[in-house]
Amino acid sequence: MHTLKFAVVVAFCLVTETGCATLPDTDALIERHTGQAARFENARGSLSTGKSAAILAELKRKSGDIDILEKQIVLEQAITGSPLILGNKVTLLRDGAETYAAMFAAIRKARDHINLESYIIEDDDIGRQFADVLLEQQGRGVQVNVIYDSFGALNTPKAFFERLTDGGINVLEFNPLNPLTVKKAWLIDNRDHRKLLVVDGKIAFVGGINISSVYSSGSIPRRSARPLRPEAGKAVPWRDIHLQIEGPVVGELQKLFMETWEKQRGQPLAAKDYFPTLEAQGKDIVRAIGSTPDDPYSLIYLTLISAIGNAEKYVHITQAYFVPDPQLLQALTDAAGRGVEVKMILPGHSDSEIVFHAGRSHYSTLLKAGVKIYERRGQLLHSKTVFIDGVWSCVGSTNLDWRSFLDNDEINAVILGREFAQQMQAMFTKNLEASEAIDLERWERRSPMLRIKEWGSRLLERLL
Repeated sequence: MHTLKFAVVVAFCLVTETGCATLPDTDALIERHTGQAARFENARGSLSTGKSAAILAELKRKSGDIDILEKQIVLEQAITGSPLILGNKVTLLRDGAETYAAMFAAIRKARDHINLESYIIEDDDIGRQFADVLLEQQGRGVQVNVIYDSFGALNTPKAFFERLTDGGINVLEFNPLNPLTVKKAWLIDNRDHRKLLVVDGKIAFVGGINISSVYSSGSIPRRSARPLRPEAGKAVPWRDIHLQIEGPVVGELQKLFMETWEKQRGQPLAAKDYFPTLEAQGKDIVRAIGSTPDDPYSLIYLTLISAIGNAEKYVHITQAYFVPDPQLLQALTDAAGRGVEVKMILPGHSDSEIVFHAGRSHYSTLLKAGVKIYERRGQLLHSKTVFIDGVWSCVGSTNLDWRSFLDNDEINAVILGREFAQQMQAMFTKNLEASEAIDLERWERRSPMLRIKEWGSRLLERLL
């Protein structure tokens, strides 16, 4: 987050008193949502109880009868209300260059519509490449609809979006910072942190990657907590991942885009085939989870807390912005206390110094409880992933901080199965090899200046 952006956030938070929002009592909610039966859907709708039970039994057989499957499936469907859908093909995109190449390929093949939603769309090389290809497709009769966040795109000139509008693209600014342009209640602290692209209602992209050259070229015009030049004259690239998803669950992701458009009172969308008939494309089982401050509680927050609580063997987390609340901190330390291997890869430097030090202020508590912490070197870590017990994976836009859980619109995909989890494990291992373990004894000897920075940053945790 830019220093200017953080100053704006603090100012608005103080004016609007957004700190009044609170996180839910996770224990009570989890207890309330137990005791159901696992259910699945495919391209033709809900499966019978018998078929759902057979699918679950086969999943458990392949995964060594790990209890998290049944417990977590039941909890998630009760918590989120979104179905667990069979027949999808999920492709793990391991960096920005791979992600943008796949996105451009899908956009160029579009024949009906393109829906793009991104927290940040920058006026840089990558942003202009997206603008060019989107305008080209709009000119060919493919309807393009774009949602961008007003705060996330604070540094993007209005002329960039005016060019899109002038070319016929339907552009929507999420919760404008300027109250004079707001079409609904002025919810200044509610930000659209999602990264979602849906093409022809058949292929979707979701994850942590914004539209910005920092993910592809390593150009990094942001102030960091540590020097970002391991080699003279070379900026450190951002490390993040994304998913390409094909199959029936794309319809659920499309619904989330349409709901945001309607909630923000965007211009009526052109009549297109937004919900085509979707056939099975693979064997991946996926649940799409959208979270907004309008929900009674953060759906992804409770999903993550419950998944960590149901872990039996290991919890592996890669996280860009780690500012845990007491319940998340307790879930992690409790897991380690019952013998679960909890490993976290966190940034070794960040574009937000205050978030970086606020997260570090919790290291001692975690390390003493047996949680293993590693800091990524060589790249600026921006990934937001969790995978558990080799069968449950989560990739999306949600940070492990108060802002993501209370103030932001977020979007994540949960994938069940050992095959996809093996890809996650390979990526986690690669990141681990490029990370430095934090040793408790050495950490306790850190300098007084670092402790002061941690203390000061922690005072502002709720705003981060």
